Amino acid sequence: MSTILEGTPDKRLALVTGRAYPELADEVASYLGVDILETTAYDFANGEMYVRFSEPVRGADVFVLQCHAGDLNKWIMEQLIMIDSLKRASARSITVVAPFLGYSRQDKKHQGREPITARLIFDLFKTAGADRIMTVDLHATQEQGFFDGPVDHLTATPVLIDYVRGALPLENTTVVSPDAGRIKVSEQWARKLGNLPLAFIHKQRDITRPNHAEAHGIIGDVNGRDCVVVDDMIDTAGTICEAVRTLKDSGAKSVTLVATHGLLSGPAIERLSQCGAREIVFMDTVPIAEEKRLPNMTVLSVAPLLAAGIRSVFEEGSVAILLDGLPEDMRPRNIYA
Repeated sequence: MSTILEGTPDKRLALVTGRAYPELADEVASYLGVDILETTAYDFANGEMYVRFSEPVRGADVFVLQCHAGDLNKWIMEQLIMIDSLKRASARSITVVAPFLGYSRQDKKHQGREPITARLIFDLFKTAGADRIMTVDLHATQEQGFFDGPVDHLTATPVLIDYVRGALPLENTTVVSPDAGRIKVSEQWARKLGNLPLAFIHKQRDITRPNHAEAHGIIGDVNGRDCVVVDDMIDTAGTICEAVRTLKDSGAKSVTLVATHGLLSGPAIERLSQCGAREIVFMDTVPIAEEKRLPNMTVLSVAPLLAAGIRSVFEEGSVAILLDGLPEDMRPRNIYA
């Protein structure tokens, strides 16, 4: 394979990756039919980072893939350095590919003297030299307006829906929103799965305590139903596990948790293992280590979605068509494995 995907005579695609999650980049490259551009990257003794690309990128459309997980501050900084290096090497265009965008939850001020850190992250990418951003299932869709340029907001919903459609008896299924803020997304799920019943959990969040919210009841009938709880991410899993218990106490037959981003910080695995969920489904937008993969956990690949998005941008096609599903040649391999 070539490190460069040839387009028209004056267009070349190059894929580069940081050190946060190279396995995902390898899979994206295999769907695109290219090799990843070789990169030299290392840390100095004091923690500063060095990046250099081994081949010329002058005139190329470069996609910089980096996962914001684990030591996300380090990996965001590495991605910024990569962008600066590409800009100075005369890349024609630079697209940030961040499957999970770090700090995306900090999208507004809850109290005085708070930052809007999601806006800061977009500003940093712009200042470094990025021309566009590609990400998956932002915490709040309006964050697309934080960047002065194109934002390709991909969604994992079609892939996740395909999986759920084959995993549950839909005639007895209810889609559940974990809070009022996710109702629109849950409505889309219910409609695409065949106009299924919808319920939502009334939840109150304490803005002074991170990763903490309390369920105060369910609106909708879940008694005897197979419930699918749809969320964008699961971090420490405290509130989502409380949602499972609330549904069980209300007579739910089973509860399946579905989320795009499995951050799984701190006590998340212990909580999920004890919450009584029938199945927990994630995309691999961040790496999920083997020791964190529970017997009832399914992790689906986001690589075909990212590859389809990258190809659409490079070929100047429509990214919006991916909202309805992936093209045939980008269908996930072994989706039910």
